[in-house]
Amino acid sequence: MSLRLILFIVLLILNMIVAAVYLVINSEQNQKQTADIYIKAIVMFLCPVVGPAFFGMAYLFHWVFKSFGIDLSDVIFDKEKVERFMRPDEDVERNMVSLEEALEITDKKNLRTLMMNVILGDYRSSLSSITSALNSEDSETAHYAASVLQDVLNEFRFKVQDKYMQSKQEGLSQVSHCIDLIEYMEPIMSQKILTDLEQASMADKMEESLEIVWNKNKNRISSNIYEKLCNTLLEVEDYEKCQKWCDRLKKQYPKNLASYTMQMKLYFSDGDRDNFFRVMNELKHSDIAIDNETLELIRTFM
Repeated sequence: MSLRLILFIVLLILNMIVAAVYLVINSEQNQKQTADIYIKAIVMFLCPVVGPAFFGMAYLFHWVFKSFGIDLSDVIFDKEKVERFMRPDEDVERNMVSLEEALEITDKKNLRTLMMNVILGDYRSSLSSITSALNSEDSETAHYAASVLQDVLNEFRFKVQDKYMQSKQEGLSQVSHCIDLIEYMEPIMSQKILTDLEQASMADKMEESLEIVWNKNKNRISSNIYEKLCNTLLEVEDYEKCQKWCDRLKKQYPKNLASYTMQMKLYFSDGDRDNFFRVMNELKHSDIAIDNETLELIRTFM
């Protein structure tokens, strides 16, 4: 019999002894977790050396953490832990003010605290507010704002370029890539934190992508996608392209409120009073229900 075979048999026997000892000792000491103990013992039997070594290391780490008093509560996954994370600080929520209002505060400590709360939250929806903090008299607050904006915009530009290149590739997924690009860009574009030149360039990418979808499969274009592009084109004052997409929206979704509101926004922005009232009257005589945003637009223009 070879030496290797002898060593292998010895390891198997030792492994079985370790697993058996573990099973006996833990079954007597902890009868409430019998199923868990049996599963671990079976793993040790089926995975010689590796199984006992794994559970041995796990026990060692647990003992070390316990000995040094390390708090493991932050890495325990249970319902109470999830609720503690999900439940907001009610005192903070009650006292929350907009960042724009906070910039008028002379107390630098409170301003910095609010700025950190914004950054630690869903700051991507507050980028325009963070941009306004660049001009804060408090240099630390301005530094926070500049750092966040730089990171977000660098990531945005990189991903836009990557998604744009994907949208140019011919294939079955090209339409999906184009729509994905528009969906990704719009939340940042709507906050108008880019320079006018870059905003216009990004709007062109969105328009170019949707043109591809229109030519390949216009049925994939939802009224919401039309709205996103039209609003972006309005923000860069590209009224000619906006008119083209408003016409396409009206043709594809004639009974959708967005077909009317986007035209009214266009004529409102362009100062075209006659066409604004023409569309308003068409909406008035239709069966489409008017929402608060459209009603406010009409009141403002009036």
